[in-house]
Amino acid sequence: MGENLEIEKKFKLRFKRSFVDDLAVFWRLLKEYRIRLLTALLCSLAISGINGAIAWSVKPAMDEIFVKKSSEFLYLMPIGVVILFTLRGVFTFFNNYLMSSIGAKIVKNVRDAVYEKILKLPMSFFCKDNSGNIISKVLNDVDLLKGTVSYTIKDFFVEGLTVIVLASVAFYRRWDLALLSFVVLPIMIYAIAKIGMKLKNLGMKTRLRIAKVTTLLHETLNGIKIIKAFTMQKDMANRYKHALQEHYRNVMREVRTEEFSNLLTETIAGIGIALIIFYGGYLVVNEKISSGDFFSFATAVMLMYTPLRRLSRVNASFQRGRNVIERLREILFVEEEPERGTKKQIEGNILFQNVSFKYPLSKDYALKNINFEIKPGQTVAIVGPSGAGKSTIADLIAGFWYPTEGDILIDGVSIKDLSLHSLRSQIALVTQDIVLFNDSVVNNIRFGNVSSTKAEVEKAAKMADAHDFIINLPEGYESLIGEKGILLSGGQKQRITIARAILREPKILIFDEATASLDTESEEKIQKALEEMRKGRTTIVIAHRLSTIKRADKIIVMDKGQIIEMGSHEELLAKGGLYSELWNLQFNESSSS
Repeated sequence: MGENLEIEKKFKLRFKRSFVDDLAVFWRLLKEYRIRLLTALLCSLAISGINGAIAWSVKPAMDEIFVKKSSEFLYLMPIGVVILFTLRGVFTFFNNYLMSSIGAKIVKNVRDAVYEKILKLPMSFFCKDNSGNIISKVLNDVDLLKGTVSYTIKDFFVEGLTVIVLASVAFYRRWDLALLSFVVLPIMIYAIAKIGMKLKNLGMKTRLRIAKVTTLLHETLNGIKIIKAFTMQKDMANRYKHALQEHYRNVMREVRTEEFSNLLTETIAGIGIALIIFYGGYLVVNEKISSGDFFSFATAVMLMYTPLRRLSRVNASFQRGRNVIERLREILFVEEEPERGTKKQIEGNILFQNVSFKYPLSKDYALKNINFEIKPGQTVAIVGPSGAGKSTIADLIAGFWYPTEGDILIDGVSIKDLSLHSLRSQIALVTQDIVLFNDSVVNNIRFGNVSSTKAEVEKAAKMADAHDFIINLPEGYESLIGEKGILLSGGQKQRITIARAILREPKILIFDEATASLDTESEEKIQKALEEMRKGRTTIVIAHRLSTIKRADKIIVMDKGQIIEMGSHEELLAKGGLYSELWNLQFNESSSS
């Protein structure tokens, strides 16, 4: 929590001026590494000083060698040049290394903080932003920060200080020529500023385009089986090509704008140098200054225009960095799930009081005026047609959403007043959407209780009827199962998720179509194992297969977000309502098959 607060402070808007705020963000990110930054700054100062010394040495070289024909100076000058260039190389090496290390550390820390922030965001955030766009922000966008810190800020210091040193040399040699050469600077600065704003807008569009490319790739990898099943490879390839083409076009717009900026600075620099050559040549011809003075001045100015051109690139890179900051704020400034609240050992009493709920982007209610109570240790089944709101009830109990209206009480305490971490640590959830990780079997089961022993893992696997197939895998419990358990069958994957829930030993068990992927024999085995496990635990079972919930203490029948019927299996059959219709429909289907 502390690290998240720290990163949010660094990205905070304080000055209500985007440019100043973005500059402040870079400073806050950098100041943590102030010793490295100061050392790099000293290296930059040394590099600038050496560049100034090179420009300064032109006058004595011209005067001593070409005018006075000094043989002694002729031998000393090359040695001095080698020393200056070697020193510049050494200081450049350390400057680049230090700034690159700062950039890499910032990227690592920002990615780490953003990832932790994502883990703490409410479900509503993931309804509004797709996973591909989030991945692009964490990987593609954050990586640009390294370039901004490693090269842009480095160049700003090195080239900025070089301009100051060389300008000082130029003024010392001939102040009137220096003023003449600087006439073009305001025009150059104005052009760079105007083009910089355009680059920022183009850069943001490029970030959005690469996010779309990342989203398509992510969706393709997740849905590769469906893509192949529906022979959509060509269509998906065309979509991806179109997204890449849009990204390419926007990148080239950036390149054109940036290169036009360079063209403009080159032209303006050329005008400035032309004025210097004309006026300086006039002074030399009229013997008002020596050739050495003029060439020393001209060298300083020409060396100065190169860093000025690089500073125009610094501006372009800085604008891209500003876009990254803006996009990361879309994650960092989202309010997290509340961590405060009552921490307590729950008994498992669940009470819905006039609960209505609708999803953030929906106009219609998913649940309307829901009222029921589940006593500790009871098994309650929730049935009904697809879209009736069954899974929504499970999500509300787990605290993924809060009711839009009404309240949910857990052991008499409003779910809004409970610590979500404390509540969820006492709930085990098995959903129809199987979630497994690219890890070993044992680690996937241990996800329910990371401190469990190997014996406890095996016991849970046996209860879930998973032990036999696990020990026949190439490396048994240590076998890798691939991303999303791709190396396992649907039934095997489901059994591992059930074993994970059993290992958790929760107070509240939620099975959302948990046995849908199992054959009848496996389902019966697991049902018997779960009957033992359910003792003393509140269990919610969401099922389409009604034969699995006959022995439930209470059955809630839902349709269109409302409770239609409630009672035991026998009571509901006697009523002859929706439950009876569903039962007869399934019974007739099973008889005919």
